[in-house]
Amino acid sequence: MSTTRRVFLQASSGAAALASQAKPVSANDKVQIALIGAGGMGTGDVQSALAVPGVEIVAAADVYEGRLARARERWGNHLFTSRDYREVLARKDVDAVIVATPDHWHSTISIDAMKAGKDVYCEKPMIQHAGDGKAMVDAEKATGRILQVGSQRVSSIVYKKAQDLLKSRSIGQFNMIEAWWDRNSAIGAWQYSLPPDASPSTVDWDRFLGRSPKVPFEPIRLFRWRNYKDYGTGVAGDLFVHLFSGMHFITGSLGPTRIYATGGLRFWHDGRDVPDVMLGLFDYPKTDAHPEFTLMLRVNFVDGSGGSHVFRFVGSEGVMTVGNGVTLERQPRETEPGYTIDTFPKAVQDKFLAEYREKYPKTIPSPDAIRPRNVEKFLPPRGYDDHRDHHFNFINAVRTRQPVVEDATFGFRAAGPAVLSNVSYFERRAVQWDPVTMTVKG
Repeated sequence: MSTTRRVFLQASSGAAALASQAKPVSANDKVQIALIGAGGMGTGDVQSALAVPGVEIVAAADVYEGRLARARERWGNHLFTSRDYREVLARKDVDAVIVATPDHWHSTISIDAMKAGKDVYCEKPMIQHAGDGKAMVDAEKATGRILQVGSQRVSSIVYKKAQDLLKSRSIGQFNMIEAWWDRNSAIGAWQYSLPPDASPSTVDWDRFLGRSPKVPFEPIRLFRWRNYKDYGTGVAGDLFVHLFSGMHFITGSLGPTRIYATGGLRFWHDGRDVPDVMLGLFDYPKTDAHPEFTLMLRVNFVDGSGGSHVFRFVGSEGVMTVGNGVTLERQPRETEPGYTIDTFPKAVQDKFLAEYREKYPKTIPSPDAIRPRNVEKFLPPRGYDDHRDHHFNFINAVRTRQPVVEDATFGFRAAGPAVLSNVSYFERRAVQWDPVTMTVKG
């Protein structure tokens, strides 16, 4: 008796339509970008940005000479390249930069870029440590530059649909959210390839280390930097932060008040010092935008089912699942509450039943009385790419000077709980967080 309806989200809504319209761009609307950190994510970011009409890449910086050579192969020999990002920031032909370095460089380079008059697209997480966040927010305000963090679900029409459905109370009052991002492959667990020509002559090792502890040259620490807490933020900063960003966008939440994480290094014993399994529990306070609720996050890099990433919003009238699309499963609540009277005296039972049946008359079961389970599925258009929409929104903000959704404050409120999950995990304690002031309590 259940019904299923598949509804395609229209590409004509919101940013998707704008991003897909390749209108002519005047010379004044041209945006020249530079890439700082030319690894896989940075390269993907540039490709998405170049899909926006009027965008050109003019410079790139990276500590590994091979990636600079590859950048020139990919985007042309005209490209200015340097191991020193400051040379890129000094160029007058650069309007905006994409910061896609290891996490421990995000805040420093982003702040330097804003002070140099550049707009910034900063890969997530915006910060490596919670203490980095305030300086990012302050720099954005002081310079008046555009800063957008790279969690693309904030620009997704799928997540906008989920936001609208939640606001309309399509699942009643929600009380819990579960989200997970599991993987089961070497690449998914960050075992990236090491270039055979990596050496002290092709890598600026000291520049890579930056503020991290000084250690001898060891290529694996650069090319698999996510595996080390000196440079990265583990599964919490790589994937929890995506889940926080998407969930905060859907719910309008500012963040949790209590953070607790556990897990361990279960399978990938390859020298890394961060866990490959992490679970987090987060208490969210009641606000005008949403009720009090609990969030559960999970990342598992040894998931034998092959891996998946899903949001599950649980409410009093149904469940909303967000993945490649949005699925609503609604089950009407029982109108008859039922009773538990077996331990009452017989006379009391009879009196209770008489009053109960007067209020809830007994009905005869029939096929027509079986309640349907309503299921609706909302799917984006074939080939839809929220990453491209996210870059369109950034470039549009660069042109119009209009604020973006995922600015430094939004980015801090997503990254703060994520990186504090690492504090909870390594220190084996709960962390108290003030989501309004974005400060650790206690």
